[in-house]
Amino acid sequence: MHVKIFTTGGSLDKGYSSHESAFLVLEPQVDAVLREANVTLQYEIEPLFRKDSLELTEEDREIICEKVRWDPAKHVLITHGTDTMALTGERLSRIEGKTIVLTGAMQPASFKQTDAHFNVGFALAALQTLPEGVYLAMNGRIFDPGTVRKNLAMDRFEG
Repeated sequence: MHVKIFTTGGSLDKGYSSHESAFLVLEPQVDAVLREANVTLQYEIEPLFRKDSLELTEEDREIICEKVRWDPAKHVLITHGTDTMALTGERLSRIEGKTIVLTGAMQPASFKQTDAHFNVGFALAALQTLPEGVYLAMNGRIFDPGTVRKNLAMDRFEG
């Protein structure tokens, strides 16, 4: 199985800049996460954006959809910010013939306490077992992008 990974930014890729005294979206972290876990599955990473998901525009979502639609891979993983992940997932649901899983993190992958590593591994496992369709993989659960919501008070996704 060959997996295509598209990265869009979000908290998973954030880090703290002491020069700017702010969190910034940095280089994609998913390759480091997968190498650290010694993942042997064949994958290819294509960065699309380095944005917080609240900064993604409708044009950006269209680019994501077109990249996924025209890529030959049948199994696609997308790292995405959590605030608008479901919205992008709903847009991707128009694509047929592929299994697409979106995941992200509440805390950056570079932090000591993070859900990023677990979420990426869980999403990759889900991608290998789910039928064609579009899914969100967060907090150890699989969600339909049309019915999921982010619970800000609990810092988790719910169906």
